[in-house]
Amino acid sequence: MRIFSFSPFGYEGSLVGVEVDLRRGIPAVDIVGLADGTVRESRERMRSAIRNSGFEFPPERVLISLSPADLKKEGAGFDLALALAVLEAQERARKDDSPESGRMLVMGELELNGRLRAVRGVHAAASTAAQQGIEFCLVPEENADEARGVDGMKVFGAKNLEEAFGALGNTERFSAAKRTDRIMQIQRDAVQVDGILFNKVQEGFDFSAVCGQERLVRALQIAAAGAHNVLAFGPPGCGKTLAMQKFQALRPLLTEKETRSVTRIYSIAGLLPPEKSMKYDRPFRQPHQTASMEGICGGGAHCSPGEISLAHNGMLFLDEAAEFKTGVLQMLRVPLETGSITISRAGRSTTFPADFQLLMATNPCPCGFYGSGDKICLCSMRSVEQYWKKFSGPLLDRIDIRVQVENCGTQETGVSTAELRKDIARAVRAQIERQGKWNSRIGPSELDSICICTQDARRALDKAGETLGFSPRAMASCLKTARTIADMEGSEEINIEHITEAVGLRKNSGPLEQAF
Repeated sequence: MRIFSFSPFGYEGSLVGVEVDLRRGIPAVDIVGLADGTVRESRERMRSAIRNSGFEFPPERVLISLSPADLKKEGAGFDLALALAVLEAQERARKDDSPESGRMLVMGELELNGRLRAVRGVHAAASTAAQQGIEFCLVPEENADEARGVDGMKVFGAKNLEEAFGALGNTERFSAAKRTDRIMQIQRDAVQVDGILFNKVQEGFDFSAVCGQERLVRALQIAAAGAHNVLAFGPPGCGKTLAMQKFQALRPLLTEKETRSVTRIYSIAGLLPPEKSMKYDRPFRQPHQTASMEGICGGGAHCSPGEISLAHNGMLFLDEAAEFKTGVLQMLRVPLETGSITISRAGRSTTFPADFQLLMATNPCPCGFYGSGDKICLCSMRSVEQYWKKFSGPLLDRIDIRVQVENCGTQETGVSTAELRKDIARAVRAQIERQGKWNSRIGPSELDSICICTQDARRALDKAGETLGFSPRAMASCLKTARTIADMEGSEEINIEHITEAVGLRKNSGPLEQAF
């Protein structure tokens, strides 16, 4: 059996062939093929694990080759592959068998007693192997479900080295997960609204707790229905952060296509829970204001995914957004437009998906009370302008919905999440049937064919654009938002009421007018 392992780098990673040659000479283990320190240390872990598992370590000189030779090999996931390759080479030498036939992906970290420890990136490795025609995967027991998330991959989860070696030559012990079983598991853990699957409403995620903020809740409902970017600004304690943190309950579960890329990213980052083979709930990331450029966009020695990639097909929430570094905020402009980010490190580059929905909440000024009716703002107009210029016009131009939130003393119960989901599900279903993607992702060439307006609605939009000085991007943004509102109401055409509401959610107000 030809053994392969996996070297993670960025989003792609590479399969690595493991070959072993036993030759005469002073007993030693040599590893060639640009192995890093962690892989070179595998020699000692492998030697102890083989002996403590009841096997005999070869008394000859052992040469281990990792190919391709010009690719740097990193990570502890090579331990099991190296050990099994050595044991199989020793077995072939004893029996004088013909060369190995068949191919298998092997990953796992060895303890000195021979037990196996889980490693990260198994789902990414299994999906890469499946694309290259490898159908067998041998991993630690904790990683077995993760590997079975790849369609068609036959997996064996071993507890220790002895079990792994026993399964190496017996592919009948390998099994694949049934797609129907995964679908049934998703449906058990979800609720269906008009044919669209949502997570069950958990405690603390019901919008009925958001009191007196009907305009904000309505804006978030529209944003959830069409995946539009949102900015909410208002004084401290008005409820904008509370509502934003509940927002993930309004978004439906990931589709099968969306799940594959999200699961791969979380597998590479080591954030995929061991008990889950796939990630079906939409990511919701909330980085702290002190996050660095590399933490948001990704990078590091191994080109790990950043927050914008971890939020792929989900939401990135920047609370107190004006407190983030200016460079971090400006970096978001390109991923918001392209849905991906390319990272280059030391002569290598990788492209991560980063198609996220941006949610931002901020105060209207440094002290937080600009425009408040019962508080005194201590900020000068210049400081307010500087505060808002941190966002920049090009970034704000990519925000479809802007909501000014006021303090409200009422304690009346708000609309429940279950009620809000009804219109959202109707809109999501309409988008799937019409164009197969979110309204916010409609391209310029598709606007005329998808965003069909009545004559009155078109005239109203043109007049609003002229009066408010909208850019072409802003006009397109209003059309997309109006398309979402029309979908929520089940309307095929965009009428004047939809345009009016969309323009009201788009136009600058309050401190935004002062700054821009």
